[in-house]
Amino acid sequence: MNDRRRFFRVFVVLFAFGVANFLRMFGKPALTTIRPVDVVQLIGTGMCLGGAVVSLVFALTAPPSS
Repeated sequence: MNDRRRFFRVFVVLFAFGVANFLRMFGKPALTTIRPVDVVQLIGTGMCLGGAVVSLVFALTAPPSS
């Protein structure tokens, strides 16, 4: 399997987890009553979306394998 496909698969998985967690945060009450577990979830969501962006950049800049 070439590097582009591998990085693209990583992008899809991380992006799906990040978006799912982000949408779940919208269903919670206002951020005025935020709990520590919500902060951890926001940090994890940001890490997933950040990893997805990095893997997408690697997928787009990876040299084509022969």
